[in-house]
Amino acid sequence: MNYLKRAWYSVSRRKGKSFILFTVVFVLGNVIAGAIAIQQSTGNVEKKMKQQLGATVSAEMDIDKLMEEGDGTASFTGPAPLKEETIKQIGSSSYVKDYDYSYSGYLTVDKFKTYQMKNDNVSVNGDIASLNLKGSNRSEAADFKNKKIKLVEGRLVSKDEIKNGKAVAVISKKVADENGLGIGDQMVIDTKMVSQNADGTSESQEALKHSIEIVGLFEPITLDKKKSDEKKGGIQQQFLEMDQFNTIYMSNKLVRSINQQEIEKGKELDPDAYKDEEVQQQITPIYNLKSPDDVEAFKEEMTALLPEGYKATASTDEFDKVGGSVQKLSTISGYVVILSIIASLLIISLVVVLFMRDRKHEWGIYLSLGERRKHIMQQVVLELLFISLVAMCLSLITGNMLGKLISESLVASDALTELQQAAGNQLFISGSSSLGASLSTEDVINNYQVKFSLSYIVTFLISGISTVLLSAILPLTYVMRLNPKKIMM
Repeated sequence: MNYLKRAWYSVSRRKGKSFILFTVVFVLGNVIAGAIAIQQSTGNVEKKMKQQLGATVSAEMDIDKLMEEGDGTASFTGPAPLKEETIKQIGSSSYVKDYDYSYSGYLTVDKFKTYQMKNDNVSVNGDIASLNLKGSNRSEAADFKNKKIKLVEGRLVSKDEIKNGKAVAVISKKVADENGLGIGDQMVIDTKMVSQNADGTSESQEALKHSIEIVGLFEPITLDKKKSDEKKGGIQQQFLEMDQFNTIYMSNKLVRSINQQEIEKGKELDPDAYKDEEVQQQITPIYNLKSPDDVEAFKEEMTALLPEGYKATASTDEFDKVGGSVQKLSTISGYVVILSIIASLLIISLVVVLFMRDRKHEWGIYLSLGERRKHIMQQVVLELLFISLVAMCLSLITGNMLGKLISESLVASDALTELQQAAGNQLFISGSSSLGASLSTEDVINNYQVKFSLSYIVTFLISGISTVLLSAILPLTYVMRLNPKKIMM
């Protein structure tokens, strides 16, 4: 009889033993399938979220390191501002698609109205109102390009206006409405200098008035989207809103000019506060990379060129802050896959050998009749495959469901959510990052999906069949050692 038919009859007639082997493979297959489903899903959500965040890298002050050097206090002297030569040298990297750099400024204003938090329980800087200035060498500033904000009225600053440093700017619609301003109006930003007295009180002096034409109005995109659930945003969200709405976008030349005017006026009003020969202005570079896959390699290359006190910060770092549970699941599922494959090899091998010991007389008869050992070995492998393929096809479905049930409950569990909220608090500190990247735990959970895919099916079947074939090595060794003469005696 053909060994193929013998394999089929052996499986179909030994129903009890076939069922036991089927159950073993089915249970182990569920573990492997569930772990592979989780691992691929976690990898997919990380890739998807990082694609959404984009491939943007900036150089920012390493606050944590500077705080350590300052004995944990904020009273440290920050590093010298980056030089344009360094920024351009980093921008020549093969990973960079294009780049821009932004001069920044900070104005303490007097009568000009700013956007304030709508929270009676929180006081921000007392009665001091301030505006952030963000410069750019491009018409489309980084925050517009990275979809952090959108233009709702008017236009962006033109290339000629940027080149000539013309006094034009784009401001938030809320700040414009607070001051009764619109497109084409001249806003007058009256600044003041605040100094602290020895007794702890403060006093202010009128400084300068900057007249700037409003050419465009913007509204935030990310912050506006998250307003659908104000309770989850809390005070942290309001701080981020206030910081964004009180930002003014203009050319680098105009920011530098305003900063220089403020410095000169400050020296005039309070010479003791400006003892240094020259107060250098802060520059923040923004590099857009060709692919999110290049982020880590570029960060290493960039870090080597940055001076002491700076670090490379990527938009994709936000996923690492709030996606801790997903990354932890990926690591755990990887270990589960390895351990379950090892367990499958041992258990299936031992079960098959145990069953074959009762069939040694059958093998002895075949060998005595002149059957070749390789055909007996092929019969053993076929019997394993007949049962295992059915079990694996079923576990492909149930394992996916099991992986989905377990992983989604873990991602949304209170324990992991607390870890993610702790990471989210770091976002509050870095909310003014030039990259503007922002993620919440909810974003990660909403993007996490365990589903059937071709890669999942192929990976599982390859893993399962390879495991079954490897587990046949021990039984085949047993067949090779059979001595028909001793068996039949």
